[in-house]
Amino acid sequence: MTNPTGTPSPLRASRLGVPTVLLLAIGALVAAVAWLVHQPTLGFIGRWVGLAGLVLYAWRRRSLTAWILVSMALGAEIGHDWPAIGRSARLLSQIFLRLIKTIIAPLLFATLVVGIAGHSNLRQVGRMGLKAILYFEAVTTVALLIGLAAINLSRAGVGVTPPVATETPVTAKPQTATEAILNAFPENVAKAVAEGHVLQIVIFSIVFAIALALVTESKRQPVLVFCEGLAEVMFKFTKLVMYVAPVGVGAAIAYTVGHMGLGILVNLFKLLATLYVALVAFLVLVLLPVALIARVPLRRFGRAIAEPVSIAFATTSSEAALPLAMQRMEQLGVPRQIVAFVMPTGYSFNLDGSTLYLSLATIFVAQAAGIHLSFAQQLGIVFTLMLTSKGVAGVPRATLVILLGTAASFGLPEWPILAILGIDELMDMARTSVNVVGNCLATVVIARWEGEFPTSAEHARSASMR
Repeated sequence: MTNPTGTPSPLRASRLGVPTVLLLAIGALVAAVAWLVHQPTLGFIGRWVGLAGLVLYAWRRRSLTAWILVSMALGAEIGHDWPAIGRSARLLSQIFLRLIKTIIAPLLFATLVVGIAGHSNLRQVGRMGLKAILYFEAVTTVALLIGLAAINLSRAGVGVTPPVATETPVTAKPQTATEAILNAFPENVAKAVAEGHVLQIVIFSIVFAIALALVTESKRQPVLVFCEGLAEVMFKFTKLVMYVAPVGVGAAIAYTVGHMGLGILVNLFKLLATLYVALVAFLVLVLLPVALIARVPLRRFGRAIAEPVSIAFATTSSEAALPLAMQRMEQLGVPRQIVAFVMPTGYSFNLDGSTLYLSLATIFVAQAAGIHLSFAQQLGIVFTLMLTSKGVAGVPRATLVILLGTAASFGLPEWPILAILGIDELMDMARTSVNVVGNCLATVVIARWEGEFPTSAEHARSASMR
């Protein structure tokens, strides 16, 4: 029985709550007993009974977030119990990612053009851009330093023995500062879209929007109307794709576990733990104080980012979460022109988790190779990374290419990077999630800085009117 809004009635929810709790409790108890008495079959039964309880919970909640989280648990279990099936599930996750990636270019173009050319005050756009760049650089610099401190404290690379590489090594050539700057500018916009160069798309869209703002009203208005319509269509497109997000996310987790196995945590566990601790420290010591200073409504903000972060964690792709994150920030109350400008720009300049990881991983490579780097040399490397990491698309393994290029530039060996490759997917889950959290927070901070983020009372009134 459901009420007129389509949600389960309180009576039905309460009836489902008891079986859910019972299944979870029984499953956990059986799995624990099986682990103590070393009975794998009994443990298998216990885990699946517990998962049945999670499925009931998700069905009762009727929430996309709940289904995504449950699908992650199901995917991990399938990958663990049936590795071959888990590896074959990669096709479903790749289809999901391809659907998401088709959204990126038209959505960025449409929202940036509307946000800039449709803005009544171009000076505000310039001021907002300057504030965003200052904020991005300050936050990513702190992320670099936290990564540097974490790896020097844990010394995770000292004495590391690399695992046998099971994949084709990633190749990269050294990238100079000149090449990094040049690669930010598109020579062919169609090529930039086809190859997924986010920064090139952003720069083209910004220049196009400025040019559009300078033409007469009669010529500007039709293009603006088209872009507004395109943005609305792409948001609806996103909503349709999100209906299959649990399938895509569950398949991604199944492939990861089936391909690598749960036992991978034993290998390079110290490095993995160092990254996770450093990212948590960054969230608590940097992003949380920023949110408090900017008076961000933490509870509403947490609910808004839950689904995008879940998608980013499972797919290891910041881009996969971008359309939904932009939509959620608008629903939170951030004006569209700010979301359209800050969020895409942040995906090129404000990848906090990836930046922290790059500084940590570069020093790990030196430690594993037995190369001593002075503090000045370490600072030189990480500040070089500030430039070379700009414009890295939020897709899996992109940071490995940058890492290999950095190693080649500074004379570091490649074999420690190939060791990292074994657990890179697990590391990528965490750093990608932090990328999404950082960009969503940046959007709210810039809106507050511009005086255009509504108070809780104003947001409630606005929501009641929609």
